[in-house]
Amino acid sequence: PFFVDLRRPELLLNNTISLVTLLSPPRHTVPGSRGAEAWGKDQRWYEEALADAHPVIIYLHGNGGTRRVPGGPHRAAASHRVQFLKTMGAADFHILALDYRDLPRGWTEGWEQLLGGGTCKAKPRVQGGGVGGCCAPHRGIIPPPLHISSCRIATNAARKLQEERGVQLDAVILESPYTNIREAAAHIPLTKIYRQFPGFEYLILDSLALGNMFFRSNENVKVLTCPLLILHAEDDAVLPPHLGRETARSAYKDKTKVKFITFPKKLGLGHDYISFNPELPALVKDFLNMK
Repeated sequence: PFFVDLRRPELLLNNTISLVTLLSPPRHTVPGSRGAEAWGKDQRWYEEALADAHPVIIYLHGNGGTRRVPGGPHRAAASHRVQFLKTMGAADFHILALDYRDLPRGWTEGWEQLLGGGTCKAKPRVQGGGVGGCCAPHRGIIPPPLHISSCRIATNAARKLQEERGVQLDAVILESPYTNIREAAAHIPLTKIYRQFPGFEYLILDSLALGNMFFRSNENVKVLTCPLLILHAEDDAVLPPHLGRETARSAYKDKTKVKFITFPKKLGLGHDYISFNPELPALVKDFLNMK
């Protein structure tokens, strides 16, 4: 929205505050049932609130929209992201919406590793050590809904926690995911005009690999052991649903831990608007009960 200081998210959501951490300040939305109680509270109250019985969603938004700069518009303010906070907050989830460290540096060599490493550091602060010294139960959930970078970052962070620290998340939820960045780039509308020209694969797709960008979500999900939920709209014109299906097929030997849900075209959810589906909270809660 115009003329709103998005460094003060409480102006849009009265149960939300910006936390000060080693990462870029995340937005913490407390469960709707605690919304009235949250009014006017400081950061310490929000940190301590994480220790209650409500599950925590670590929300990794996509890369679309205006790049975040000091004092500038915040990506999480996109309408579908605000809707996600409202919908899942009303369903009594805590939501920590993170920014990606050093993103303004651009798509440089090692960018994938930089983002994956920066995000990974946030997880134990919620799961084991809490935020700011507040001990939170072991019940983290990562949905990175949305877009070209976030699903790779979430699966990478979950994999690193599992392999390097022995920490297993309660669940990973992917919205509109892709298998790897090469296949994603071959389908996104931005590249449509170039696909007809000779050398497209060599100049565009192969260049991603030369820049050390692979974003292999399908490889990450092969080794995860926590339940995995994949959500995809049939009318997704950015990343077609077959990429989500292939990601689901790649995941785990134990397919009972994998659930793939598609939304019909008639709903008009596309790539961005699954969060507007009123059934989303029920689907997520039903999925988490599968454990």
